[in-house]
Amino acid sequence: MNAYNTASDVANPSTGHSLADIPAHDPFIVADKTTETYYLYTGGGPRIHGMDRYGVLAYKSKDLSKWEGPYVVFAIPEGIWANPKHGAWAPEVHAYNGRYYLFVTLHNNDKKLEGEGNGGYPLQWRGSVIAVSDSLEGPFEIIKRDAPVPPEEHMTLDGSLYIDEEGKPWMVYCHEWVQTADGTVEAVRLTDDLSDRASDPIHLFNGSDAPWDNGEHKDGGAPSVYVTDGCQLYRTKENRLVMLWSTYDKGSYVQTIARSATGKLEGPWEQLEPLVFDDSGHGMFFQTFDGEWKLILHSPFKMPDSRCKLYDAVDDGDTFRIKQLTYST
Repeated sequence: MNAYNTASDVANPSTGHSLADIPAHDPFIVADKTTETYYLYTGGGPRIHGMDRYGVLAYKSKDLSKWEGPYVVFAIPEGIWANPKHGAWAPEVHAYNGRYYLFVTLHNNDKKLEGEGNGGYPLQWRGSVIAVSDSLEGPFEIIKRDAPVPPEEHMTLDGSLYIDEEGKPWMVYCHEWVQTADGTVEAVRLTDDLSDRASDPIHLFNGSDAPWDNGEHKDGGAPSVYVTDGCQLYRTKENRLVMLWSTYDKGSYVQTIARSATGKLEGPWEQLEPLVFDDSGHGMFFQTFDGEWKLILHSPFKMPDSRCKLYDAVDDGDTFRIKQLTYST
């Protein structure tokens, strides 16, 4: 691969990994039809992978069973707003206008935001950036270096690319419950070259809109908190617009799904029944080279125990359903 490595643990990638071998959070798969290769992207860092800074790792496979890697396709550079030692979350890679664009959430714990955070967490700079490469194998270079793409005064995460009916690009992302108490899903229009946002945020829905009580209720009058994570948008075969997202159910991470009543990004969004329980979430759908739908997610939530799990999925026109677990070992 035309990737670069930054540490001994990732300098010598190997073959034959199963999903059970790979510590992974927020997995994202690209099925590259040109090479008939699946690329799995996940965050990497010093503690688990021995890297000297945080970044994005890739694995590749021909059959979704055995994987080769890891390869470092992105490492947080010096001289940008984010601190290379403070994390890289939720990488996604999207083909757009002949190039590949990496969406990834970065952090700077030393750049404080005004106000007091919920849950005992401080308010600090956190938000998604966009990086570009001519190859799925990187290296990816950040486009906007001085701030995240969403408003920097907002603590945000998990940016994802959505192309609307007019062909205009958007970043859909989560506004962190640490800042809002009731986490939200929001969106900003992007410039046509994906170099920056081109609009103010629009509100899509709140975490508390889930049809079950997914909140954490504090004693002593503190506000209840509701988590929103991992927003991903898809069209069904009958052109229904649906969104994967993750939250909690009885204190356990859960993969759920919403549907736009109008078929437009603005919604309104109706919340459907969760797809996967049991401390599982931040998933994404993709199609195999045979046209079969799959859902990949991570479970359990806690690293380094977290692993990718792969499920068979069905597009029934109205929404997506999960059939069965495909690979977990």
